[in-house]
Amino acid sequence: MNDKHLTYRSAGVNIDAGDSLVQRIKPVAARTHRAGVLTGLGGFGGLFELPTDKYSNPVLVSGTDGVGTKLKLAIAHGLHDSIGIDLVAMCVNDIVVTGAEPLFFLDYYATGHLDTDIAASVINGIADGCELAGTALIGGETAEMPGMYNESDYDLAGFAVGIVEKADIIDGTGIKPGDVLLGLPSSGPHSNGYSLIRKILNTVGEDAATIQLDDTSLISSLMNPTRIYVKSLLALIKELPVLAMAHITGGGITENLPRVLPEGLGADICLSSWTLPAVFDWLQESGNIERTEMLRTFNCGIGMIICVKPENSAQTIATLKQQGELAFEIGQVVSNHQGVSYTA
Repeated sequence: MNDKHLTYRSAGVNIDAGDSLVQRIKPVAARTHRAGVLTGLGGFGGLFELPTDKYSNPVLVSGTDGVGTKLKLAIAHGLHDSIGIDLVAMCVNDIVVTGAEPLFFLDYYATGHLDTDIAASVINGIADGCELAGTALIGGETAEMPGMYNESDYDLAGFAVGIVEKADIIDGTGIKPGDVLLGLPSSGPHSNGYSLIRKILNTVGEDAATIQLDDTSLISSLMNPTRIYVKSLLALIKELPVLAMAHITGGGITENLPRVLPEGLGADICLSSWTLPAVFDWLQESGNIERTEMLRTFNCGIGMIICVKPENSAQTIATLKQQGELAFEIGQVVSNHQGVSYTA
């Protein structure tokens, strides 16, 4: 018989640290407050009042995602302050392509050992992402799980809910051959392809912090947070008709663009319509990766694609420019063609 009195803490879970973290992040969440939020952090559930006065037939749109193995680089290099932006971006960028405005966000943070400084830095980044998206951080969960994760490791998941008028849902049904495809630049690999990126780094055998790309380090390019397109896209659809939008994540343009195209239609993409960012040049050369593999793994510099009628292309580009977005034509919709084809 064990005469020693065991405690939860002796098993590796520090309840006091968890309580301390909650107190630290309450003001962080408070800065993301928006109309509709009814509760702060600390309850069993976050309450949000739907703005039914603005909608006659509202539809809720939900999305969930994580950050993937980009977390391994964040942990290895001690870069925790912006990974939360990635988490928010991966969820809200998925929601906005339907025309929905993200309302609120919740996070899940799991770790082997709760370091409150690291956790607070991560959650502060989540709040930054929520501010960029105009959404409220209304709750979350922190789990200390010794034995499930190595002590210094952590994992993230996010959950977002948005709202759209049913009649205004953007679903691609109006797309026809000849419609124009506009690309919006990414800020780098965003949060996709990092298992391959890490394999390339291991093969090269160099520290990403010591490799220079133009005027920045490779690690800075790799850790640049995912762009959040929400506010600029919501402003656009208030002004002009948009046929479809595709968030370019894992699978690249090759896998993601067909998801919003009606059956029987495909896309021709002109690769010379934009310059491949330096980080992707380095990855392709260092990993000896074929072009088709690059295009079905990474976003290759295009983080969002918008489909519009040809007569609306110029005005769409101009409207996005007013919102701080550099949009440009990258291709068009074609008939009798499945998937995406590329021209030089």
